Amino acid sequence: MKATFLIHCPDQPGIISTVTSFIQANGGNIIYLDQHVDKEAGVFFMRLESEFENTEDAEVALKDSFDQHIAQAYRMQWSVHFGTEKPRMALFVSKYNHCLYDLLSRYYSGELKVDIPFVISNHDDLRYIGSQFNIPFYHIPVTKDSKASAEMEQLKLLKEHSVDFIVLARYMQIISAKLIREYPNKIINIHHSFLPAFAGAKPYHAAFDRGVKIIGATSHYVTEELDAGPIIEQDTARVSHVHKVNDFVEKGRDLEKIVLSRAVQLHVNRKTMVYNNKTVIFS
Repeated sequence: MKATFLIHCPDQPGIISTVTSFIQANGGNIIYLDQHVDKEAGVFFMRLESEFENTEDAEVALKDSFDQHIAQAYRMQWSVHFGTEKPRMALFVSKYNHCLYDLLSRYYSGELKVDIPFVISNHDDLRYIGSQFNIPFYHIPVTKDSKASAEMEQLKLLKEHSVDFIVLARYMQIISAKLIREYPNKIINIHHSFLPAFAGAKPYHAAFDRGVKIIGATSHYVTEELDAGPIIEQDTARVSHVHKVNDFVEKGRDLEKIVLSRAVQLHVNRKTMVYNNKTVIFS
């Protein structure tokens, strides 16, 4: 049985030795450990992977024991994820298909170890992609008047299918506070620039007009402040005066799908921790 612990708490002496001693005392073998201390905030972060000979029946007992003997004493915010768990990921999309194709291809090949119960879109244009990958596709139109009812329909599907997190694969609608509060730090978005630069409907045109030499993409968790959530992954590509707007768009879309897939993998592999609207990303 593999167990991955994610921990953050006030920094103090003895945390690592206490946790590792607990793992050993419960028959575990540590196969990975990484830690970080935010000196300014005085906060300790740790990610630990371990293997136990115990069966799955021991998961609840291990959680209870860790909470009682370790977590409470150190005032930890913590979670443990077992190797048997495969997170359930819902995809939201509008009309652009590049991120959707990329994520579904990685899923289909076995690279992305998730379950995908469905795709939701406010348009019907990409239904054929769901059919190609045998993924249910739900068309839920969103207008100014129907936004609240559309969201209730989305939430109903998310709950019925026990969705763990959501990926906005170029979903061109603002996510409401209600949905964000239901899935805090569990909605991943892709933005077509290094935030907060070049916001708006035509970012690559704006970048072209400014004569930039680097374009980028940013993947982040969604918060109630638009495009200002904790950043998970970023990347850039160089451009020059010889490139046209279409070149910017093509390079940008390549970046978007790569950066989004990296961010999703980091989340799925339990390598992200959020604190004070920033992320700690473990290697």
